[in-house]
Amino acid sequence: MRNFFTDFFRRRFPRVAFAALVFALCALPSSSQSSFNRNGTMEMENTVQGLAVPNIGLSITQPQSGNQVAFSVQLLLLLTVLTLAPSILILTTSFLRFSIVLDFIKRALSLQQVPPTAVLNGVALFMTVFVMWPVFQQMYDKSLKPLSDGTISIEQAYKEAEAPLRIFMYGQMKGKDGDRCIARFMSMAKLPAPANLSEVPTYVIIPAYILHELTVAFKIGIFLYIPFIVIDMVVASILMSMGMMMLPPVQISMPFKLMLFVLVDGWGLLTQQLFVSVIR
Repeated sequence: MRNFFTDFFRRRFPRVAFAALVFALCALPSSSQSSFNRNGTMEMENTVQGLAVPNIGLSITQPQSGNQVAFSVQLLLLLTVLTLAPSILILTTSFLRFSIVLDFIKRALSLQQVPPTAVLNGVALFMTVFVMWPVFQQMYDKSLKPLSDGTISIEQAYKEAEAPLRIFMYGQMKGKDGDRCIARFMSMAKLPAPANLSEVPTYVIIPAYILHELTVAFKIGIFLYIPFIVIDMVVASILMSMGMMMLPPVQISMPFKLMLFVLVDGWGLLTQQLFVSVIR
């Protein structure tokens, strides 16, 4: 008896189930709203409605006044600024310094895949938001909110949004290196030496700030490389003295560099010093 049920479920049950499924499909009432005519072609009933597709039109007209031309130009400039917004945020904030320093520490530890570049950029982004939050708050309170309320014009909103960012960039360039960068770009623009921030145009202070941030980030990267280079040299010397010239020194020195970095709380010290370098 047991062999009969086993043989039924293994061989005959799939065939019986398939036949029952076909019978059930044939027995279902037809819910289609189409019918066949005598010529053998299918026709839809009159109660069937087609899909309503909206009509989208685009019209281009000639401007009737100078205000319309100015509005079109402003709209074009706004779209251009929105396209370049990520690059502007990267180059005019502390994100540039943070991302370069984090990439330096990854290379100094001889790490290839961990942590990924996307993770480092995310860390740099949120650190930038933390540092730049007072500046962003001033830009919102003095520029975006009054513009949305309709109390100021676009030109006034641009000036109000530009002022906190200019103050931040100029504050980061205080010192000999910053003054040298500003003087270099002022001389290339054939402008007189400025006495204060108001005499430095925005198109001068932005490239000067970018050059200054690159210089500062590379200086920090050099100081980060020094202790790890010492570990690499010591490990390479030990391997050479032991005759293990075919063994890569990086493979042996990387665990020691990781242990040193973890023991001294490297991530905490690095982020703290980056904050201190920006918020003086």
